[in-house]
Amino acid sequence: MTKYIGKRLLSLIPILLGITFLTFLLLYIAPGDPAQKRLTSNSGIAVTQEQIDNMREEMGLNRPFLVQYGSWLGKALTGDLGTSYKDSRPVSDKLAPAFHRTLQLAVTSLLVALLVSIPVGILSAVYQGSFWDHLFRLLSFIGNSLPNFLLSILLMYFFCIQVNLFPVIASGSFQGLFLPTLALALPMASRFVRQIRAEVLEELGKDYVTGLTARGVRSSQVLFRNVLRNAMSSILTIVGISVGTLMGGSVVVETIFSWPGVGKLAMDSITYRDYPVIQGFVLIMALVYVLINLLTDLAHHWLDPRVELE
Repeated sequence: MTKYIGKRLLSLIPILLGITFLTFLLLYIAPGDPAQKRLTSNSGIAVTQEQIDNMREEMGLNRPFLVQYGSWLGKALTGDLGTSYKDSRPVSDKLAPAFHRTLQLAVTSLLVALLVSIPVGILSAVYQGSFWDHLFRLLSFIGNSLPNFLLSILLMYFFCIQVNLFPVIASGSFQGLFLPTLALALPMASRFVRQIRAEVLEELGKDYVTGLTARGVRSSQVLFRNVLRNAMSSILTIVGISVGTLMGGSVVVETIFSWPGVGKLAMDSITYRDYPVIQGFVLIMALVYVLINLLTDLAHHWLDPRVELE
């Protein structure tokens, strides 16, 4: 296993190099001038071309593309992700608290989704074809079909405007965490319900279940000790992928509710053309996503030793 982990960690190097290079290239050829944006945002008045050229030289934007990328990469290898164009703060100082907020949102959303989907998926499979099965499948289909932005707006309209239970702007408060969590958890729980139901149904149809039942083993014992354990490895894969998606894909929800996570920070940085922050965001999210996939594979092998680590 140590050899496998070493190979996977070594494979991170070309992946991260490719991702950061492509991101840097896209930012380099993107329309707009960060130097002009910085000058106009700070002063609020028209600036001359000479001022823009001086600012570009100060920010290092007048250097060739490969020189800029090489300089950024060399500093990134030492942990220096650069300085924000917007407020001259170190990028790591801006990403750290935002990453903590996104992690908090992702973990709570995942826990809520699992607490809802696991019992619902099991009940739907055990009582296949019943009224509850049809109801749960219908609700999961609706939840899976609703885009996050629409669900966020509906939740905000009902709970913030009509009922007035929660603040419209989350601002990182515990009370403000509730609605963003629901907006992310409900669609995710809908996907989990369908997956858990399919996996449990597949296990219930296997011969070992029939054999255990014929020997007089209680149905609840067969379900929780055997069926769920065998189905858990496939469910874990879906959960692992969802965690990576949550960490980088909660941009819309964070922006709508003004939750101060990395998603909102990335959107604000794109608007301001704060390229160092965007580059740091992409690097951190790529690293998190690959590491989560590695941990998922290891957990999959631990739950089912028959799965080879290749």
